[in-house]
Amino acid sequence: MLAALTAVTLAATACGGDAEPAGKDAKNITLTIATNAIAGGKNSAGAEWIEKWVIPRFVEAQKAKGVTAKVSFVPSGVDDEPYKTKLALDLRSKGGADVMSVDGIWVGEFAQAGYLKPLSEVAGDQVDSWDGWSQIPESVQGLGTFEDKKYGIPQGTDGRVLYFNKKLFAKAGLPADWQPKSWQEILDAGAKLKALPGVTPIQINAGTAMGEATTMQGALPLLVGAGGEIYKDNKWAGANQPVKDMLDFYTKVYGGGLGDPKLQQEAKGRDKSFAEFAAGKIGILAEGDYFWRGVVNPKDGVAKMPDRDTTVGWAMIPAKQPGAGIRGQDFVSMSGGGVDVLNPNSKYPAQAFELLAFMHSAEATKEQLAGAARITARMDVNKEVLAGDPLLSFVAEKVLPLTAYRPPLAVYPQVSVALQEATAAAASGKSADEAAAAYQKKVEGIVGGPGNVSS
Repeated sequence: MLAALTAVTLAATACGGDAEPAGKDAKNITLTIATNAIAGGKNSAGAEWIEKWVIPRFVEAQKAKGVTAKVSFVPSGVDDEPYKTKLALDLRSKGGADVMSVDGIWVGEFAQAGYLKPLSEVAGDQVDSWDGWSQIPESVQGLGTFEDKKYGIPQGTDGRVLYFNKKLFAKAGLPADWQPKSWQEILDAGAKLKALPGVTPIQINAGTAMGEATTMQGALPLLVGAGGEIYKDNKWAGANQPVKDMLDFYTKVYGGGLGDPKLQQEAKGRDKSFAEFAAGKIGILAEGDYFWRGVVNPKDGVAKMPDRDTTVGWAMIPAKQPGAGIRGQDFVSMSGGGVDVLNPNSKYPAQAFELLAFMHSAEATKEQLAGAARITARMDVNKEVLAGDPLLSFVAEKVLPLTAYRPPLAVYPQVSVALQEATAAAASGKSADEAAAAYQKKVEGIVGGPGNVSS
């Protein structure tokens, strides 16, 4: 918890301590970039991109404007929590790098602690006039937004879909271009798949063994599909109708024999679900685009599927029924990802934003991919680099414009565990009402009482 950090005084680095911010016309500037990446170690390619491409190109661009820029990189190669703590201590002591990479889910927590300020407060009018915003869908901008203010520029992101096995669908008399328009249509497809021997019709993550994958692949897409949000208007969702609807879907899948409840309780259950899908034993699976890229990828996936390109179909996740999703949507998704932010203590805030914008230009974004097909925050880049990948193109074009994000607040991980426990209860036979009531009680204890919970 940031609130629990002890006060420390660290030597201010690039931010120049308590010096007055230098003007935007400064001819000699010093800037620093910090990310959780290190050459030869964690996120090595990202570290090399900064050191070998971003810094020299930015310095060259500044030189062309008559500005001498000295830019350095502060690498890290540690777990997320120690990295987060280091950033917090740096910001608290008015030190740290000018441009920092953070997980999108830390943004609100850092903002509430006073460590980050909205980009436009730090760097002025140039923030809102940056041409890059027009290439980042508003839904994706939400990754770096807190209380309707932009705190950072999103890096890459992802999206969730329903994957299905076309061969099993053909055997069950279901279409190869399946796109359910309601939860009932998912259950109806599951009922047809149930007739196939040795096949689990629907796999939707539940329980605590699958951790955050349960929340992001299962609970939250269903919650937004029922028109709910886990945090809205300063209140956390309790045993309200969307939460009950979400849990009721779990009871129908697992209570109706359409899913394998034991899979949800196993320590390696998610990995096992990957292997079973790849082996043609699961009909429908809710997952992120990582599943396509990194799991069933026929070249180097963890559960290689040689016939992936002909056998795996995908569909958008429908709302409970048409128009019932958040913002009145027919289809929904959830996304995660990283964000680059500005240090509000920067001695050169205007130039720090120039560096930040440069790092998120189309050219820099393409360079960072190093030829890999990955979803970026930019629509123009996605259109170009994903042209050869139908699933990633589908997510970038159809799913990202309607996606949603987790609340970037310190208490969220505990609420997420409570959600996972509620899905476990629903998957193991408790009614949606019972599971929701127990969840509400747990959340009240986490977030400071019933006054902070909507029920």
